[in-house]
Parts: sequence; structure tokens; C-alpha cells
Amino acid sequence: MDQKSDQQPKSGIRRLAGKALLWSLTAGCFYLVYARTNAAAAREDKTLLTFIGDFFAAADWVLWLCVMMPYSIFFFLVDTHATWRVVRWFNSRAVRYRDMLPIRASAYILSLINEQIGKGAMSLYLLRRHEIPGWQAISSMVLLGMVEIYQLLIFSAVGVWLYYDLVVAASSQVALHQILITVFIVAASYFPVHLMLFRSDWFAGWRFRDNSLFSAFRQARALDYVLILLFKAPNLLLAVLVYTLSLNLFSVPVAFGQMLAFLPVIFIAAALPLPFHAGALVLWTVLFPDFPEVGIFSLVMHTFFVSFNALIGLVFLPLANRQLFDEATSVVAGVQD
Repeated sequence: MDQKSDQQPKSGIRRLAGKALLWSLTAGCFYLVYARTNAAAAREDKTLLTFIGDFFAAADWVLWLCVMMPYSIFFFLVDTHATWRVVRWFNSRAVRYRDMLPIRASAYILSLINEQIGKGAMSLYLLRRHEIPGWQAISSMVLLGMVEIYQLLIFSAVGVWLYYDLVVAASSQVALHQILITVFIVAASYFPVHLMLFRSDWFAGWRFRDNSLFSAFRQARALDYVLILLFKAPNLLLAVLVYTLSLNLFSVPVAFGQMLAFLPVIFIAAALPLPFHAGALVLWTVLFPDFPEVGIFSLVMHTFFVSFNALIGLVFLPLANRQLFDEATSVVAGVQD
């Protein structure tokens, strides 16, 4: 009893310390963006609010909306297709694309709080509707997450290779080109080890490998990873184009090649467990030191994107609720009869 009572306060202190560290890092990121933006405003003899106001006033908002809304819809359709393929391959062939649309859309609403909660909603759908064990459904989401990371790294590597001089020029404050090349080498070295770990007979019977959380990894062949990456690739390529067009609409001159090299890295930074995507926010200002206001631009882009996706989710929410609850109830009633 005494040991348990001692452990509980310690675990609580660790959680508080972890949260304090996260929020401290977030505050530091926001302060860095503030300081750089304020310095840019001072160089033009403007207040910070005037500087930011002029930045937004110069944007072509109508054209920007005409770019962002179709992009968000396209992203939803492609994202749902990739998710459906993974679920169909590794969980249940009974799942149809049209069935996945409502649940994937409604998950965007929960993703406003946390992306992992949105994926948990899809796992709940697979459990209730198709009786797929929760850990097996989550394993498919984990595999999707891994492919997303590798997709970002691969496209970034292509961008760095094609536009290496641009990356070096943007590395005046941080040796970004060296960091990226190191990350690419580590990721490329791990993937064959990953396949050997989960597909080779050498590790058969290992408890770690046999965990239900990794059931999708045990089933996935190298070709499956390639196909999933290809299914998701249109979203990233269009994102590079959309961000290139959007930055130019906000009077920030940027080439497609720059965004091809930088945007995947920014998306990886956005995946860090920092509130408000603070990691991506500060990386924007590092990559575009002459335009520190792009940090605020990134907040506008992200806020609109997740909000519009949530709006798509609201449209599909009634159908998703019927799939999750009404039909599940009828299935249970049929089994009882």
C-alpha cells in the first residue's frame, strides 16, 4: 500500500513536469517567431500589428480561398482512399470506400483536438461495424503513420537532391542540409531492418513482434508500403503546389522546388507533440528568414485547413453516427435473436 501511494505522487509529478516542458518549449517557439517578426517590423519603421496587417492586406484572399477549398476536398478523398486500402488489406475486405467516407470525415472533427483521437474513432468504427479487434485496427493506423513519415522524408530527399543549392542557401542559421541528409540515411537504413524484423522467419515467435499492435506490419510486404505511399502521394504533391501558390498570393516569392524540399520537413515538425504546431511555426521562420511573417501565414493555412476538414466532417456526421450506432445496434439485436 505504501509503495503504491508513493508511486502515484511521483507519476503525477512526472506528468506535470512533462506538460511544463512542452508548454515551455511552445512558449519559446512563439517568442522566437514574435521576436523575429517584431524585428522585421522595426526595420520598416512599423509597429508589429501594422506590419502584420499590411502583410494580410496585400493578400488576394478570394483567390486563396478558391485554391484552399478544392484542395481540402481533394485531400479528404485521397486520404480516405489510402485509409480504406490499408483497412481493406489488413483488417476486413468487407469495408467499402463509400462506407469509409463518413467515418474518415467525422474523424476530422475529433482531430481538431488531437489527431490520434481521430484515428481512435476509426478504430471504434471498425470494432463496432466489422468486429475487428481494437489493437488490430490501431495497427493499421500505426502503419499509415509510418508510411506518412517516410513519404515526407522521400519527397524531401527528392527536393533536396534537385534543389540542393536552395537548401544550402536556406541553411544560414541551422545546418539544415547536413541534418536532413543524416535523417535520410538513418531512415533508409532502418526500413530493410523493419521488413526483416516483421516479415523474416528469423524473428518468428518473438513476443514484441507478435504484439497485436504490429499485426499490420507482420502482413505488409515491401510492395504494400510502396503502393500506400503512391496512394497518398497526390496529397503531398498538391500540398506543395498549394503552398507555393498561397505564399505568392501573400507576396512571399517562393519557387516550387523550395517548397518541395522544405514543406515535407515542415510537416514532420508539425507532427511533434507541441501545442499549436509550434515546431512547424518556428521552422517556417528559420527556412524563410527574410519573411518571418510566414510563421503567422502557416497558422492561417493550418487553421483554415483543419476547420474546413471539420466542416466536411459535420456534413458526414449524421451518416457516420448511423454507421457507428444504429447499424451496430441492429447487428447486436440480430445476433441475440
